[in-house]
Amino acid sequence: MMDLFKRQAGETLYLERARRLAPLVAASSEEIERRRELTPELVAALKEVGLFRMLLPRSLGGAELAPPRYAEVLEEVAKGDASTAWSLGQNSGCSMAAAYLAPEAARAIFDGPDGILAWGPDLPNSGKGVAVEGGFWVSGKWGFASGSRHASWLGAHVPIFAPNGSPHLGVGGRPLVRTMLFPRKSARIIDDWRVIGLRGTGSDSYAVENLFVPQEYTCSRDGPEERREEGPLYRFTSGMIYAASFGSVSLGIARATLDAFIAFARDKVPRGARRTLREDHAIQAEVGECEARLSSSRAFLFAVLGEMWEEAMGGNEPAFEQQVKLRLAATWAIRNSRDVVAAAYHRAGAAAIFEDNPFERRFRDMHAGSQQGQGRPQHFETVGQILLGLSPEGRMFR
Repeated sequence: MMDLFKRQAGETLYLERARRLAPLVAASSEEIERRRELTPELVAALKEVGLFRMLLPRSLGGAELAPPRYAEVLEEVAKGDASTAWSLGQNSGCSMAAAYLAPEAARAIFDGPDGILAWGPDLPNSGKGVAVEGGFWVSGKWGFASGSRHASWLGAHVPIFAPNGSPHLGVGGRPLVRTMLFPRKSARIIDDWRVIGLRGTGSDSYAVENLFVPQEYTCSRDGPEERREEGPLYRFTSGMIYAASFGSVSLGIARATLDAFIAFARDKVPRGARRTLREDHAIQAEVGECEARLSSSRAFLFAVLGEMWEEAMGGNEPAFEQQVKLRLAATWAIRNSRDVVAAAYHRAGAAAIFEDNPFERRFRDMHAGSQQGQGRPQHFETVGQILLGLSPEGRMFR
């Protein structure tokens, strides 16, 4: 019982830390937008309170935080600045690789507060690794590496080939893919992150050419045969964590936007009107609907995460049915959050288009985030296929 009490107290500690950092996060948002990366002061503060280490193993000084509690932290940070929460979610998902690495490599990468990893998605034809004695020669170009500007290490998911060019094949005859980890300074950084929203994530592209990566600095991403940590957190794959991450970030953006609109509507009298926005019956109905969408989406996501965590705490892998629900809940949270933000933005009228209000940046950030793979509407099709007893045509998690 005492161990359970200590665990629960430790888990709430990270949410308390996020709340204490909230004023700094919010105050940094304009400079984050201008710099297209997190400010050094904010990165230092996030390191100091351990928010980059929430999902690292305890053997490396991490928290091994329960996914529902981790999601609460991201949601809280996102209320102040979406780019900060998004980067934190990306770096945290990448840190799950520590559970699959040789201990000496994991310590070299993640030891100390500066041990932060970032990578981009495994897009087709983005790179390859040639297997040789002791490691791999890696070449390629990757993008969308959120949080890479404050990271010390980068990663790349690459198909593996023999020196003669023939592919190494894995289960089912599919190309064998391994994750390569290397110091950021080994890569050529391409400053191409010029986008409509989430500008502060600094999600640059990066490239390497014939870079040798030792075997111990590679892993089979989420491959249970290479998992070295036994904690319940690592029953979750990094793909599941990304779903939880970006679902909760979306909820935080939407909550802050809706709360800002409610405050705005109390005093705003639209041009040509005699009453405030909050006295408009159509506004009242829409605010009620937005609250229902947001609260129910949050309840669904956190209920599923709670069920999966209970399963993991019992020593089991999350059931397939739970994975299906997580895919559905995360996508639903992202899409509903986008709709709530859009409703608040449009109802705020012309005031919403100015940079010095609570709506303009959140509108851009939310719509940029919903374009990312976790929010794509095809996930509903995949889940529908499964529920209808068909073989899914898409992958649930990446």
